[in-house]
Amino acid sequence: MTFRPNVTVAAVIRYQDRFLLVEELDRRRHVFNQPAGHLEAGESLYEAACREIKEETGLTLTPDGWLGTYMYQSPYRKFTYLRFCFYCELTTDPGEHSPQDPDNDILACHWKTIDEIRSMKKKLRSPMVMECFEDYLNGVRLPLSALKDRR
Repeated sequence: MTFRPNVTVAAVIRYQDRFLLVEELDRRRHVFNQPAGHLEAGESLYEAACREIKEETGLTLTPDGWLGTYMYQSPYRKFTYLRFCFYCELTTDPGEHSPQDPDNDILACHWKTIDEIRSMKKKLRSPMVMECFEDYLNGVRLPLSALKDRR
C-alpha cells in the first residue's frame, strides 16, 4: 500500500489584534479552523491558498509569506494531513465578508483575539490550528520564494 498524505493549505489572517477563523461542521461538530482546504490538481500551493481564502471567507487576499509545513494524523479518520500554512497581514479593514464556499461546509467567519482562540482549544479542528497561530506569534516567517513550483 502506498502512503499518500492529504495535502492541504491554510492561512493565518490577521487584522490588528484579531485573527480570522472559519466555523465549520466536522463529524456533526461545530469546529473552528483557519481558512484551509485541499490542494487541487494543477494548482500551486500559493494558488490553492488564495482560492481557499476566497471560497471560505469571501476575501480576495494574497499571502504575505509562509509559516511552514505541518503534519498531523487524525485519530478519527486515520488520514495523515500535510499542511502548508501561509499568513496574511491586513493593514486595512477587511469590512463585511461572508463565505463563498461551493461545498457549503463553512458556516460563518469570526474575528477572534489570540486569547479567545486559546480558550477555544477543544473546539479547534486539529492541533495544527493552534500550532500555526503560535508559530505566527513567535515570529516564524518564511519567504514565498522557498516554495518551488516546477509545473
